[in-house]
Amino acid sequence: MDLSGTTRSRWPYAASGLLAAAAGAAAGHLAAYFVAPEASPVLAVGSTVIDATPTPVKEWAVRTMGTADKPVLIGSVALVTLLLAAVAGVLAARRPTVGRLVILALALLATAAAVLRPTAGPADVIPGLVTGLVGVAVLGLLLGLLPRAGGTEEGVAARQERPTDHNARETGAPVAPARRSFLLAAGGTAVGAAAVGGLGQKLTSDAIAPSSASLPAAAEALPPLPAGLEGRVKGLVPFRTPNKDFYRIDTALVIPRVDADSWELTIDGDVDNPFSISYADLTAMNLVEKDITMCCVSNEVGGGYIGAARWLGVPVRQLLEQAGVRSSADQILSTSVDGMTISTPVQALTDDREALLAIGMNGEPLPRRHGYPVRLVTPGLFGFVGSTKWVERLTATTYAEKKAYWTERDWAIDGRVLTQSRIDTPRGLAQLKAGKNVIGGVAWAQGRGIQKVEVRIGEGPWQQAMLGPDANIDYWRQWYLEWDAPAGQHQLTVRATDLTGAVQPEQRTEPFPRGATGWHTIPVTVE
Repeated sequence: MDLSGTTRSRWPYAASGLLAAAAGAAAGHLAAYFVAPEASPVLAVGSTVIDATPTPVKEWAVRTMGTADKPVLIGSVALVTLLLAAVAGVLAARRPTVGRLVILALALLATAAAVLRPTAGPADVIPGLVTGLVGVAVLGLLLGLLPRAGGTEEGVAARQERPTDHNARETGAPVAPARRSFLLAAGGTAVGAAAVGGLGQKLTSDAIAPSSASLPAAAEALPPLPAGLEGRVKGLVPFRTPNKDFYRIDTALVIPRVDADSWELTIDGDVDNPFSISYADLTAMNLVEKDITMCCVSNEVGGGYIGAARWLGVPVRQLLEQAGVRSSADQILSTSVDGMTISTPVQALTDDREALLAIGMNGEPLPRRHGYPVRLVTPGLFGFVGSTKWVERLTATTYAEKKAYWTERDWAIDGRVLTQSRIDTPRGLAQLKAGKNVIGGVAWAQGRGIQKVEVRIGEGPWQQAMLGPDANIDYWRQWYLEWDAPAGQHQLTVRATDLTGAVQPEQRTEPFPRGATGWHTIPVTVE
């Protein structure tokens, strides 16, 4: 009798494979905390998937899932791994060695993903090895309980001489005591895997908590920002974005752990005087403050991947002048501690826009999720070409010689922020009461500034909105328009004009390859 072919006899084997993989991954995740969090099996595979994903798919993921794209990716990798592990368990019903080899192969794939990272070291093999050893051991333990439960042909044959087990033999179900042993072992494995994985995640989360380091003062502090319109117009985003609400879009599945005491920035490549500078030396320089709005190239028209903050740091120009960038270089290739590369035009880092190596954000040390201890902030450029987080190297080179991460994926190399505007209040599809209402939002054109914002109701004439305070040309402007709304359905449209006189283009385009364009339009109903 082949009980391994029945549904009732397969589930213990599938569960054994699944639990073995879960236990191995949890142990590997905990081990990665002590070695390198990014070497965690699931995270290493996830990072590899990100790098191999075509640009249109990445854009779809960001557009559809927003900042939940990383959890969804990790969950998907884990789900596929567990399904393959369940298949390994079923195979082990008749060929235990094959099942163990499949579990081991999954661990080896995760190990390969970890050690092939650009910043990987020899110790990064450890989490994957731990995953494989624990997974194979747990699978062996659970399989060892199944023969006593009658889950294999040998177990069935042994029970054929025992009349009291006749019902179990006919149904393929384990006898009660053995079934209890297996269920207890499986339950214990599940609880243990959850506890070990949870501990690893907690330790990693604690390691990326906001830095408590002290923040030096600027050599010449800026006056406080003027009060924004958010106190007068309900629904407007704050004039200055709180750190906790500032958007985060990057490829890092785990936030790098960087010790400021051992951090160094190296400037090399096509320079006359390559050198390195420590965090202490950097913070001892004359620091400047700048109010800068930053946005992501993946931001759709009307999207929320934008924020405005006061940054504290050292002008990049000073360090590049000290290094002596040669005229042959046309880009600065910046490298993050996790191996991410971003290319920025040399001119953008050496002209009077005053790009920063930022160490502070809104009066606090740079949060770890936003690049602690040092990040690049380049006014007027999208983040993918000017805002490297966790930066540790600036290499003067040419676009022909070296391609950065996004350049290899055919994104634009200039990355100039476009003139854009957004309606924040009312929300799309909102139901309003007839009479006095307020339409409001933000507009931005970093490097050029906002001259005016206009709103159109349906097909009516454009009406000029009132602008909020003006910090500088690199900072967004709030705006609002009072509207005596009649009953009915209405389309609200906004457009901005920058200080050069250029009007925000009407034509809708996708973010790839140089940023989205188009007027933001929302429908509302007035009753």
